[in-house]
Amino acid sequence: MNLGELLMAAVVFFSIITFVKTLSAHFLKRKIIKTGHFERAGILDQDAEVEIKKQVKYDQYPALKWGLVAFFGGIGFIVMEVLASYNPMFKQYDSAMPYGIFFVSISIGFLLYYLIMSKKVKE
Repeated sequence: MNLGELLMAAVVFFSIITFVKTLSAHFLKRKIIKTGHFERAGILDQDAEVEIKKQVKYDQYPALKWGLVAFFGGIGFIVMEVLASYNPMFKQYDSAMPYGIFFVSISIGFLLYYLIMSKKVKE
């Protein structure tokens, strides 16, 4: 799998998710309006989503979030280099293992940020 194929799959899946989200929001808003709750039809607007996200306040420290993501991304690159020095087949371009290691390490960074922020919100 090369980078072009991976990028193409990501774009296709993102497009499908965006289309389904837009379509479901439209049908839900239409159903709310048909039942006569005009004042609640604005719940699905983008501004309402921003107000809800501001209430939760998980993104108080964006520098911490991106610092953790960059740190764990760097750890992922280090792990890939160490594995490549022990196993020469790891450097082949058709291997998906480096992508997996990199994305898992970045996900660990996001999860660590989430755990830190959920403890802060509870306080």
